[in-house]
Amino acid sequence: MNAFGLIQIGIILLCTSTTSCHQCNLLPLQRRKVVKNSMQLLDKMGEKFPRQCLREKMSFRFPRQVLKPRQKETVKVAIEEIFQHIFYIFSKNLTLAAWDKTALGQFQNGLYQQIEQLEACVMKKQTQYFWSKEANRLKLKKYFKEIDCFLKDKQYSLCSWEISRAEMRRCLQLVDKVIRKL
Repeated sequence: MNAFGLIQIGIILLCTSTTSCHQCNLLPLQRRKVVKNSMQLLDKMGEKFPRQCLREKMSFRFPRQVLKPRQKETVKVAIEEIFQHIFYIFSKNLTLAAWDKTALGQFQNGLYQQIEQLEACVMKKQTQYFWSKEANRLKLKKYFKEIDCFLKDKQYSLCSWEISRAEMRRCLQLVDKVIRKL
């Protein structure tokens, strides 16, 4: 390959990396919009919390310390993982959930797109470095596993989905607070 061809490739790579860096710098603003939109879609998916579900109410404890690290990259990785877990839960056995299917689809698509953008921006080497202490990752897994087991134990009943939906809304509110501080 001649020198001119190498220069062209270099310019293309430079422009691509500059564009992706610019997109990554805009991510906190985009994430706030996505989180706000996700909470609105969660509200739109279903009616108010059903009264018959109040006696089944479950208390899940979100591990808040995973969103309090000193490094921004660690928080980005934690948020990406939270979105992945929420996406996984809301991609399961939803047959008994009496929700608006359009709002549910928009909710799932928004989460998926955000996960894709975060994965592109968070460098894998940094991810391995910041998540080298598995404690936070394990705390998040335990929290979401508890919700998943709750749904299974309740056989994906309407009330179990409504309780999970309310919990995901609380989870997203915590993420929103952290994103505002970034």
